[in-house]
Amino acid sequence: MSRSEKPKEVKEFKIYRWNPDKPLHKPFLQSYYVDLSTCGPMVLDLLQKIKAEQDSSLSYRRSCREGICGSCSMNIDGINTVACLKAIDTDPSKATMITPLPHMFVVKDLVVDLTTFYQQYKLIEPWLKTKKKPENGREFLQSPGDRKKLDGLYECILCACCSTACPAYWWNSEEFLGPAALLHAYRWISDSRDDFTQERLQALTEDEKKLYRCRTIRSCTATCPKSLDPARAIAAMRTSHQLH
Repeated sequence: MSRSEKPKEVKEFKIYRWNPDKPLHKPFLQSYYVDLSTCGPMVLDLLQKIKAEQDSSLSYRRSCREGICGSCSMNIDGINTVACLKAIDTDPSKATMITPLPHMFVVKDLVVDLTTFYQQYKLIEPWLKTKKKPENGREFLQSPGDRKKLDGLYECILCACCSTACPAYWWNSEEFLGPAALLHAYRWISDSRDDFTQERLQALTEDEKKLYRCRTIRSCTATCPKSLDPARAIAAMRTSHQLH
């Protein structure tokens, strides 16, 4: 081996596989062996390498590579995260396991059906709602202090890591909106420019299952790849509802 060549650092990766075109074939874990000395540092780099060099049939979502779009969310070694922000565990003595987000219907391989998740996001009406026009006729102004209240809320990338880590969401996903949708609901409830705070709270509490199914397990906060705190947002909305 020449001095310019890197030594091989081969590691096993076990990836969940299921093909809807073969419905009678049970899901299984397929092993891939990758030389990490020729691979980028993140799990998404690994998946790209496998798809390009070993198995073009492997399916997963990805887009931005920067932790902004939330597309490449999956479960890596038992933790929900986004593959583009998750560094590869380089320990060659143990295999890394990559599976879809838990308790979701699988479309193919690492791709899950997010239809219900996005419907719940739409249900909280994630846009500014006002009862009057802006004073200058152009835009709604906001003080730096009021703007700061949105920090830790607006950064959510809708990757679904939190909701799919939540046991309460596993048990009641048709009724409980889940941490992601509720975090976004609180983002608009906290916005000083929005005139529908009470209406938004009422919409969440007229059917208490939407909000109060949360059991404060805090798995959502523990797994968020953006270090946000959906559990705190849910608790704040409960407090606001009780005060009103």
